[in-house]
Amino acid sequence: MELSLYQVDAFTNKAFSGNPAAVYLLEQPLAAALMQNIALEMNLSETVFLVPNGEAFDIRWFTPQLEIDLCGHATLASAHVLFNHYGFKGDCIQFNSKSGRLTASRNGDLITLDFPARPLEPVTLPSSVSTAMGVTPQCAYGAEGSNKLLLVFASADELKSLTPDMNALKQLPYQGFNCTALGGGEAGADVDFVCRYFAPAAGIDEDPVTGSAYTNLAPYWVNQLGNTQFKARQLSARGGELQIELAGDRVLISGQSVTTLVGTLMLSSE
Repeated sequence: MELSLYQVDAFTNKAFSGNPAAVYLLEQPLAAALMQNIALEMNLSETVFLVPNGEAFDIRWFTPQLEIDLCGHATLASAHVLFNHYGFKGDCIQFNSKSGRLTASRNGDLITLDFPARPLEPVTLPSSVSTAMGVTPQCAYGAEGSNKLLLVFASADELKSLTPDMNALKQLPYQGFNCTALGGGEAGADVDFVCRYFAPAAGIDEDPVTGSAYTNLAPYWVNQLGNTQFKARQLSARGGELQIELAGDRVLISGQSVTTLVGTLMLSSE
């Protein structure tokens, strides 16, 4: 079996920055175990699989270690591939996902994702998290039943300088650590807020750009700043630029993408 592969750098307008995702458009679904093995072979933060379903596409996302229920940058990469390599004629693509119906719309040189907002509540932060981070956050937020935390730090420059103990983070009962700070300083110049995202338990020490993180960040920063539209920057080594808007119970996440690789994955018939 041969599968066409597109590798796309998402939330950037230049190659070798933003967050790379591998995109596969399938004629029919593959077994979950096979998709997981392909994602492990790609060794990117996410590999995404699309299957046409009427006027929409079924979409599933895999890290090298596990399947996840929502991914922003790989959805952006998927829309980029459909618009630019498969000649999708409309201006709005619909995806069926484990997080419900999602859309991606063309808006000039941007693609805008329409995702569900996921507000969080204040939680008591275990001291083990501060120890692993190396810095104590100002406050922490979470949701009942969630294995992810939103951590707020004192400044963009402090967030930029974080050097977490990844082995220690991996031992904690959380899959992801969504870290944020107000814009400003050298690291956060010209943006409203900044973000870094750590997920060693999911096989990703630091995610270059994490679109789904902004479903938590948008409601938080609306409450803090009173605005509903933001410019945001992810302070990973590769970096990423995003435009964010909270629209009721939805978060609109906009960015650009660049194709860096087109190829074929060869699967043995054995």
